[in-house]
Amino acid sequence: MSAAETAPKPSRWHVALRQITTGGAAISVLSVVLALIAGSVLIAITNESVQSAAGYFFARPMDTVAAVWDAVSGAYAALFRGAVFNPNASGFAAQIRPLTESLKFATPLIAAGLGVGLAFRAGLFNIGGQGQMLMAAAGAGYVGAYLDLPVGLHLLVAVVAGVVAGGIWAGIAGYLKARTGAHEVILTIMLNNIALYLLAWMLATQGILQAPGSNNPKTAPMAETALLPNLLGDRFNLHAGFILALVAVAFTWWLLERSSLGFRLRAVGENPHAARAAGISVSRSYVIVMVIAGGLVGVAGVSQVLGTVPTGFGGDIDAGMGFDAITVALLGRSSPIGILGAGILFGAFKAGGFSMQAAEQVPNEVVLVVQSLIVLFIAAPPLVRAIFRLPDPAQPRARKRGRHAKAVTV
Repeated sequence: MSAAETAPKPSRWHVALRQITTGGAAISVLSVVLALIAGSVLIAITNESVQSAAGYFFARPMDTVAAVWDAVSGAYAALFRGAVFNPNASGFAAQIRPLTESLKFATPLIAAGLGVGLAFRAGLFNIGGQGQMLMAAAGAGYVGAYLDLPVGLHLLVAVVAGVVAGGIWAGIAGYLKARTGAHEVILTIMLNNIALYLLAWMLATQGILQAPGSNNPKTAPMAETALLPNLLGDRFNLHAGFILALVAVAFTWWLLERSSLGFRLRAVGENPHAARAAGISVSRSYVIVMVIAGGLVGVAGVSQVLGTVPTGFGGDIDAGMGFDAITVALLGRSSPIGILGAGILFGAFKAGGFSMQAAEQVPNEVVLVVQSLIVLFIAAPPLVRAIFRLPDPAQPRARKRGRHAKAVTV
């Protein structure tokens, strides 16, 4: 009997703990923790009370410690009150309003993150969220503002127009990738610029998107029949776009985990050469996945136009969310459920950042730094494992191979 066979096997709880601490989800959570710690340092450095107490640190060091604690705890408490629950507000409706604001901000981030994450799973880098959102906004905005359709049908046509416009715009990159082999990063970045200036032209041209009788680069208000209804009444800003985002999450999960098309897309993402040898059309997969990804990003553009800015929109309708979606997809590990959680987290950052700035005079840029640091730590899993002394998932296999190599038959 070999020594490897006589070695005691780890318990199932030990195996489960190792899977948790070495998996991608743990790295994502710990990346958020590290980013919040780094944000605490920035909050303390920029706080006037901390700076004042630091001037006599060696005389009374506890004053500086107390000032740091007050600054950091006050800032994150304000972040929580602005993003989740405000116990100081009068009435339950006012207390939960921050949560509804976080979900509203999360809606386009979830949808756009799904578009980016789906392309990642197929081995493509969809950096064109901005352009796809702009084209989706143009399609949905034109239908919503300038077509006269019956109630119910108007909203449906506007949503479909936005999703199709986003899918077509991303499909251009997929088609060029498949036909010419051009890198999708270059293609999508160039399409972002084209979409930006194309929308600017449409907003400045009468008869296309510019409001009639106006010289401002802005559309007319959306028709009442094309607006996404509010989910919780007029007191809250949360609209049915959040339901669309949840439907997009369910669809993406089903596509990737339960459909044959999703299996082919994942196979192409894992190894396009092996997928081609197995009879999968890699070129067709590139086109299909980019069209679907663009349609998902289009849901984000639709929610912005028909839910957030019903009075009309300008060229800044994307509000940088096309690029924020990349961060959401990375944090969510390109998993639909992970992207849902990451989108809600970043929506909470956006909603709570305003409260933190107003209540504690903390610069809103601190939240942006925290978001950027999350991406930095996610991109460096060995650094996160080293900081928290987590085991490397490759080490057990290496030790196992070493035991087998040295095994001695008794």
